[in-house]
Amino acid sequence: MARIDLDLAHSYRPDPQQDSDYALLPLKMSFVDGGAYALLGPSGCGKTTMLNIISGLVQPSHGTVKFDDRDVTRASPQERNIAQVFQFPVIYDTMTVGENLAFPLKNRGVAPARIKERVGRIAEMLEMSGQLDMRASGLAADAKQKISLGRGLVREDVSAVLFDEPLTVIDPHLKWQLRRKLKQIHHELKLTLIYVTHDQVEALTFADQVVVMTRGRAVQVGSASDLFERPRHTFVGHFIGSPGMNFLPAQWDGRQLSVAGHAMPGVPPLASLSSLASAPAGGDLKLGVRPEYVELATEGDEGALPATVTRVQDVGTYLLLTARLGEVLLKARLAPGTPVPGEGGTVWLALVGPHTCFYKNEELVA
Repeated sequence: MARIDLDLAHSYRPDPQQDSDYALLPLKMSFVDGGAYALLGPSGCGKTTMLNIISGLVQPSHGTVKFDDRDVTRASPQERNIAQVFQFPVIYDTMTVGENLAFPLKNRGVAPARIKERVGRIAEMLEMSGQLDMRASGLAADAKQKISLGRGLVREDVSAVLFDEPLTVIDPHLKWQLRRKLKQIHHELKLTLIYVTHDQVEALTFADQVVVMTRGRAVQVGSASDLFERPRHTFVGHFIGSPGMNFLPAQWDGRQLSVAGHAMPGVPPLASLSSLASAPAGGDLKLGVRPEYVELATEGDEGALPATVTRVQDVGTYLLLTARLGEVLLKARLAPGTPVPGEGGTVWLALVGPHTCFYKNEELVA
């Protein structure tokens, strides 16, 4: 395993002049030895480019890639000792499952006894022990992808194992099982794993640290709790969560808060909102609050704001309330059976509390 340090930028254009010319804007990032990471973001945000730079399939146009302080910027994937699992199965159909899993080890001259032991262990982890003698050509696409995963995991000497959306071809009901298996394998084998996905559930359940990316930028690196509770950028608040964070225009004059044009005298106690206390006075802000932390209030409650109900959805485990406050639509997750007025009715909502975040120029006020 290896510690991986990136200090680079990348453009597929020969002479980049502006931010939009870059697939990856300048970044500095480290992946610790033995860590489990996910690169999360929408299509085109640069996550696969970053993965291919780490593996050596792409050479960065600016900067360096280091493995354990060794500059490998111009080294090939073989010289970096990387295992990579792609979006679609890459296996030998004419070989059996066992022969496919053993192939990377045979290529490196590993002793037959050790190959048998290692292949048996990985096959057991992936629940393929009963298929080792089956020819790969007769297997379904999801089983073939499990072989690809096993080929990436079977080697003990790799610097890192890289996954590029490896569960795309897996049946939905098997995805959860495989994510759990990958997590288990990571804990048992202590491999450095970097996993590319656009699915936040995959990222947050698999990785210890998630790198959220947008438009070539890594806007936040953190645990699932960090990303949910304290998004450092409005994009993270919007992208993480289902539904994402509510954002409302706010003003702060150093003493009083206004939200969506409503003055809120005496709200909030600054002890519970240290980020607001450090916000520049007189500037426009954005208030961010998760639907989970929007609470129903009653008229006259301090800090309660009136909103017009536009939709109420019964999701089963919760009610999803959509209401309009000024020009902004916001959502609240409420307990099942909570009494709420129908479409066009007025609800009073409490938006400000210990979980509320404030943003200036899309960045969290620290």
